[in-house]
Amino acid sequence: MRIVVDAMGGDYAPREIVQGALQALTVNPDLHIILVGREDAIKECLPEGYDQKRVTIHHCTEVIGMDEHPAQAYRRKKDASITVATRLVKEKQGDALVSAGSTGAQLAAALFGLGRLEGIERPAILTVIPGAHKPKLLLDAGANSDCKPEHLVQFALMGSIYAEELLGMVNPAVGLISNGTEETKGSELVVKVHQLLKNNPAINFYGNVEGREVLQGPADVLVCDGFVGNVILKVLEGMAVTLFGLLKEELQKNFRAKAGALLLKPVLKALKARLDYAEYGGAPLLGVDGISIICHGSSKAYAIQNAVCVAASCVEKEVVRKLSERIKTMNEAKKADAN
Repeated sequence: MRIVVDAMGGDYAPREIVQGALQALTVNPDLHIILVGREDAIKECLPEGYDQKRVTIHHCTEVIGMDEHPAQAYRRKKDASITVATRLVKEKQGDALVSAGSTGAQLAAALFGLGRLEGIERPAILTVIPGAHKPKLLLDAGANSDCKPEHLVQFALMGSIYAEELLGMVNPAVGLISNGTEETKGSELVVKVHQLLKNNPAINFYGNVEGREVLQGPADVLVCDGFVGNVILKVLEGMAVTLFGLLKEELQKNFRAKAGALLLKPVLKALKARLDYAEYGGAPLLGVDGISIICHGSSKAYAIQNAVCVAASCVEKEVVRKLSERIKTMNEAKKADAN
C-alpha cells in the first residue's frame, strides 16, 4: 500500500511530516511511504539507515505557500510538491495522498489532477468531530462556500457511505444543520435541501439539527455548506483550547485546586485526547477520483501518523470505488423514477 506524503506542506514541514510518516510505518506493516519534496531537506529529517524498501523520496523543486492564490499557483508551479504528489496518485504510482499544506492548493490539485467522480458536482471535505457519545461526521468542512441544494444531498450520501464503510455505522442518521428543527426553518438553501433529503430513500434523514445538537444530538452525519461547516469546525477547535486554558487557570489557583488536579490528571488527559484533532488525523476529500487526505496546517508528527492511517484505511476499504458505485446506483434510480 503506497501512501504519497507531501513532505513540504504544513507549518512544521518537513521534519514533523517526515517523522509522522515514519511513525505510521510502525503502526501498519503493509505501508510504503513516498515522500515528495526537496530531496536534501527530506534526507536531513530521515534517520541514518532508514528502511529504503519502505520509504522512497520523489524529488521536486517547488512549494505552494499558504499565502498564494491556490488555483493560480497550481497552474504556475508544475513542480510543486502537492501537484507532483497528486500526479503520482493519478498515475497509479501511489494509492493515496496526505498533505498538511495549503488546503486550497490541495483542492485545486485534486479537482484538476484527479477529477470528480461521475455524478458528483462538488467534492466535500469530511471531518470527524468528537460527539458526546461517539464521533460524528461533518461535511462540507470548507471546500464549498456557495452550494446548490443538490450539492448538499450529494454530501449527505457521501457522508453516509463513509460512515458505513470506514466507521462501521449501520444506517447512519443524517442531520441538516439549521437554526431550527422545523422543516420550514433556515435559509432558502436549507429549506430546499430539507425536502430533498426527506424524500430521498437512499438517505436515513433525521431532520434539522440546531447548533446545540451538533455534539449532543443523535445525528451521525451532519450536512451543511462549506462556509457553515468551516465556522463550526473552527469554533469547536477554539472552544477546546479555551476550555483547557480556563481549566488550567482554575486548577492552579490554590493548593486544594492543585491537589485536585493531580487526581484529575488521567481524566483530563483522556478528555483532551477526545477533543484533539490530531487523534483523527486528516479529513478526506470525498467526491474526487482518488484518495486525498487534508491535514490541519499546524499538524505535527502524531497527526500526520494518524492521517496516513486514515489514508490506508480508505485504500483498504476501497472507499472511492464504493462511493462511485453507490452514487451511480442512486442516480440511475432517480432517472428511472423520473421516467
